[in-house]
Amino acid sequence: MKKFNFNAGPSVLPREVIEQTAQAVLDLNGIGLSLLEISHRSKEFQAVMDEAVALFKELLDIPEGYSVLFLGGGASTQFCMVPYNFLEKKAAYLNTGTWANKAMKEAKNFGEVVEVASSKDKIYSYIPKDYVIPTDADYFHITTNNTIYGTEIRKDLDCPVPLIADMSSDIFSRPVDVSKYTCIYGGAQKNLAPSGVTFVIVKNDALGKVSRTIPTMLDYRTHADNGSMFNTPPVLPIYSAMCTLRWIKEQGGVKEMQRRAVERAELLYGEIDRNPLFRGTAAVEDRSYMNIDFVMADEYKELEADFMAYAVSKGMVGIKGHRSIGGFRASCYNALSLEAVQELVNCMREFEKNH
Repeated sequence: MKKFNFNAGPSVLPREVIEQTAQAVLDLNGIGLSLLEISHRSKEFQAVMDEAVALFKELLDIPEGYSVLFLGGGASTQFCMVPYNFLEKKAAYLNTGTWANKAMKEAKNFGEVVEVASSKDKIYSYIPKDYVIPTDADYFHITTNNTIYGTEIRKDLDCPVPLIADMSSDIFSRPVDVSKYTCIYGGAQKNLAPSGVTFVIVKNDALGKVSRTIPTMLDYRTHADNGSMFNTPPVLPIYSAMCTLRWIKEQGGVKEMQRRAVERAELLYGEIDRNPLFRGTAAVEDRSYMNIDFVMADEYKELEADFMAYAVSKGMVGIKGHRSIGGFRASCYNALSLEAVQELVNCMREFEKNH
């Protein structure tokens, strides 16, 4: 039976990326050695790193003056690195869910943290509007896509202070005006590569401004000055990221990824809104294109386990909702086919006919 992978992360990758990575593990470019055993200082791996960085800059149209870094530690380490490098006295955060909360918690170790707005009052089902960003803040931090709660900020904000964004789960799903940001970061295991590498896009002239001493490995300058090669980088996911970036370019670039994201989302949200058995959980105007959350309608709540079992029997993988809100979550990242979404919609329609 064919499987359709809706996992929230680690998540679906293009099949050719998996095959290319598997081949490189066996033999990288015919050199007779595995990707896993060559030196990260070798010309073969330097070529991988150089191409990955170049494709990153090309696909997102990153302007001059920014570095693209590939680091370890996941986005969770960035929750600490961001304030270490940028928070002198006060930082502002938009609280849109679990990961924004974790980022704020880390920042409080370095200075005052202002929560400019929160959607906690409605279980993070919407993106706050009409908030005021303090102009004396060292930066304003946002989480652009909230994987657990299924909300998304799909525009680049005009911000009176340096803007920093966690884009772990929507990077490369839409064009981004990088010039509006001081730093963009994210774990790669949703839209880019297997787990194990974190991407950072950072504005070079914003670094070195805080008065504190920053530990070597937590200083962005360490990695920017050494091309992400200060220590041994996570070579395998960087290779996979390079392959994924090649794939995005071959498919038509970020604008094509955006078109596909809209197409998938419109198909699935259309069925959620039409089908009386289900209802969406996020405010319509803030619905994520990447993580689509839905539950059984209240009067059919007792059918939740039955639908889950039925969907699994039809090859759906990873659609169980996060424990915070329950129900179902279909993660529709760049590599997910429209066919997969159509098959999930078919499941919902067939289940409706039977109940």
